[in-house]
Amino acid sequence: MTDLSGKVALVTGGSRGIGLGISQALARAGCRVAVLATTQEGADRGAATACAAPAAGRDPSGAGAAVPAECIGVAADVRDGARATAVVAEVLERWGRLDILVNNAGITRDNLLMRMADEDIESVLDTNLKGALYFCRAVARTMTKARSGCIVNVSSIVGLTGNAGQSNYAAAKAGLFGLTRSVAKELGGRGVRVHAIAPGYIRTDMTASLSEEVKAKSLEHIPLGRLGEPADIANAVLFLCSDAASYITGSTLVVDGGMSL
Repeated sequence: MTDLSGKVALVTGGSRGIGLGISQALARAGCRVAVLATTQEGADRGAATACAAPAAGRDPSGAGAAVPAECIGVAADVRDGARATAVVAEVLERWGRLDILVNNAGITRDNLLMRMADEDIESVLDTNLKGALYFCRAVARTMTKARSGCIVNVSSIVGLTGNAGQSNYAAAKAGLFGLTRSVAKELGGRGVRVHAIAPGYIRTDMTASLSEEVKAKSLEHIPLGRLGEPADIANAVLFLCSDAASYITGSTLVVDGGMSL
């Protein structure tokens, strides 16, 4: 198991689906995790779930027992830049450091472009792209001052391939690739690494409502022959945040079972 003992992580959209899987994995790896959701109830529930398993670290007594994970729930609208700054300040006040940021918060408002309302365009771009930009900005000062840190932006293969009916979502997710590369160039000299992950078809509550016919058709395009699980994305995040990826920055890791080939 990857050991990230002593590190502090902030996961936006961390209370459900892929985000919850990432929060759980980071907690098990020894991180103290701030789980961000749009409501305090959702954030607290996500934090409780994330910390249900013991962390990877050992207790200071040397007895060898696993250390219980420590998680907090934080309510925030990622579309609010001032709130992003305040959330980072709250984490720093509580734990004194912030080592890992995972920008996972995202929504969909699918429709054909000619039928897409202004609000559907604005809400997706504001949440999926501007939210990540706000949080990258909010952590930049503390990470560069510490001369270490890792940012992971959760994008999508749709940002690489496009998809009919998702022009707003694809635009936002494609924007994360440019954000990742730009911030990697800005902060790399201070030891901060920035990554993007492009998940494929992942089994979450968002995809659970799709018909079996749609799922079966999707499987036809996945060489590995199965849908992805949140743990598949979480494992990729653990790798990118670990010392094993210490010479990787500005890159995009595609985790889609070969779907985009």
